[in-house]
Amino acid sequence: MMTENFDKPAYYTNRELSWIDFNNRCLQEARDTSNPLLERVNFLGITQSNVDEFFMVRVASLTKLSDAGITTMDMSGMTPKEQLTAINEAEHMAVKKRYNTYKNQLIPLLSAAGIELKSMGKLTDKQVDFITRYFDDEIYPILTPMADDSSRPFPFISNNSLNISVLLKDEHNKNLYASVRVPTGVTDRIIKLPTEVNSFILLEDVVMAFLPKLFPGYTIKHTLVFRVIRDMDLDIAERDASDVLLAVKDQLKAREHGKVVRLEIAGSLTSKLSRRLVKKLQVAEESIYEINGPIDLTFLKKLPGLIEAHDELKYEPFKGYQLPALNRHHDIFAAIRDRDYLLQHPYDSFDSVVNFIHQAAVDDQVLAIKMTLYRVSKHSPIVHNLGVAAQNGKQVTVLVEVKARFDEDNNVYWAKQLEKMGCHVIYGLIGLKTHSKITLVIRRDEDGIRRYVHLGTGNYNDSTARFYTDMGLLTCNREIGSDASKLFNTLSGYATNQRMHQLYRSPHQIREVITDKINKEIQNAQAGHPALIEMKMNSLSDKGIIAKLYEASVAGVHVHLLVRGICCLRTDIPGISDHIQVHSIVGRYLEHSRIYHFFNNGKDDVYLSSADMMTRNLNRRVEILFPILENDLHDRVLSMFYTLWNDNVKTRILHDQKYRRINRRNQAPRSAQHIFMLEANEAKQRDQAYKVQQQTQTFKPLTNHNQTNFLEESDE
Repeated sequence: MMTENFDKPAYYTNRELSWIDFNNRCLQEARDTSNPLLERVNFLGITQSNVDEFFMVRVASLTKLSDAGITTMDMSGMTPKEQLTAINEAEHMAVKKRYNTYKNQLIPLLSAAGIELKSMGKLTDKQVDFITRYFDDEIYPILTPMADDSSRPFPFISNNSLNISVLLKDEHNKNLYASVRVPTGVTDRIIKLPTEVNSFILLEDVVMAFLPKLFPGYTIKHTLVFRVIRDMDLDIAERDASDVLLAVKDQLKAREHGKVVRLEIAGSLTSKLSRRLVKKLQVAEESIYEINGPIDLTFLKKLPGLIEAHDELKYEPFKGYQLPALNRHHDIFAAIRDRDYLLQHPYDSFDSVVNFIHQAAVDDQVLAIKMTLYRVSKHSPIVHNLGVAAQNGKQVTVLVEVKARFDEDNNVYWAKQLEKMGCHVIYGLIGLKTHSKITLVIRRDEDGIRRYVHLGTGNYNDSTARFYTDMGLLTCNREIGSDASKLFNTLSGYATNQRMHQLYRSPHQIREVITDKINKEIQNAQAGHPALIEMKMNSLSDKGIIAKLYEASVAGVHVHLLVRGICCLRTDIPGISDHIQVHSIVGRYLEHSRIYHFFNNGKDDVYLSSADMMTRNLNRRVEILFPILENDLHDRVLSMFYTLWNDNVKTRILHDQKYRRINRRNQAPRSAQHIFMLEANEAKQRDQAYKVQQQTQTFKPLTNHNQTNFLEESDE
């Protein structure tokens, strides 16, 4: 059956609505009573930050298309305007559910635990005195009331800022308007109160209470807290940009004035202030949201970190397992020469990767380091070690992707710092984002020049590596090393159409390889052989890949898909998707690794990749797909997949375009993430037991000439 037979819009789910389904699964974690309370609070904050970014980018893009009169339909048969309507309809329902969770579930539970988010009317006398001084000393000096009249036009409202709209009366009873920006960017939004442990108040409530100090001689008749979300998508005309870094800097300034795509109002939409805001900001009616609670729940992500004690309301602390062979005290290069190493973060410590870069930076035999950086932490040890390497006289080449969305400022900064430290920096490529995660270390070993390579599914970010699940490979395989050199030559110079032995890269190659592997499974199924495809990814939205998976299903290939987020494939189409199952895991850690497994008549081809099965990853980004060649590591990856596939605690199964939790009746709970954490802790305990054993071994003296020296455990 040919791919073009699967073109019916009814076979596909709209990408944006599928993303909203994913965010609803995150919201389920905030409502799940089996999660610790403060983790539920954090999950609710995550759902808010997720949706904010979604509107800044995806909704903003659709708005531009709709405003331009574009009526082209997506693969599910929806025009941009229809998608916007459906998104806002779904999001209005989601907002109600988020604030119901906040007000009716989490706040009462926090209060019962002695954690209070207070209003001004609930403060004790001592707390009022404290807040009064705090306002006068810390807040009042930085507030700027902005009048709105014939001589002073309506002020610019920046993206994601909290603002208070004010209706005043003068001595002649005339209506006057003003606005005040809540200074969340320069002072903490959550203010800790004295005299009571774990009592807090929000900054906007304090500013609202003291507004009369900003407008002496006037009567405040009505106030309204509001926030706007603007189009923040970076739109660089790269074909005309001779300097990508300069183009990014220009766009970062320009996007601050993007169109308003969402207006949130804490109050009635029928009030005079609300109607005036809508008119001034020119917001579509469907994009206006009435909020029943504090606007912008992202502050909840910071609240758990401010709570004293109450460790029982958080996840138990977990630290990843550090493989002894990859710690700073061992020769990591010797270890990699002996065997390949597979890392699964955060269960395996990301320190192993940092240690690899560190040893490369200080090893006299290392000649050069080449690396791609997509997202890094604000205090990146990776960047520090690259600088050390350059200062030690090694050739260091780093491709810093300055177009990494919402990390542009951070990446521009680090790119400049790397240059100052003596590294050669490439600011991404024209027309493509470099999303691959690869490090190449060239070292002069005793037997000649050898290439050491790290390949990963996730970013070189030591911060997110603690709560993103990702996988990485450390190897000195000659073919992989040769391919890595060719890739970097392509990134830094002019080298195209080079034959690769083990690595496959996008654009184009990864699509071709995945399609070819699916075709082989189809052929095997048609020949009556067992056929199986297993994939784990963040998102599945490429129509060509989905159509090919439908074709495989029709042929009788069993398809198991672990898709954390967007999934445009449907599992409820009789005769088309009968052999396809889709699971989604949302839990303590963000599932971010990518695994692609093809049964191949029992040969089991196993690949890891930086790429999801999305059109952008396959066509418009530099990505890498790499094989797991060592048998033990190959088996370990498959074991990891099966552990994830058999999860019945955090898994939701897609059916009838809805995700439902597994009914665990008569089944013991199996949480994949919990299992991996237990395995890591057991490995740590084994290492500790071995270390203790080695430390307690002593020499037993000879008692006669027939005895020989031997090691014996001490009785101590």
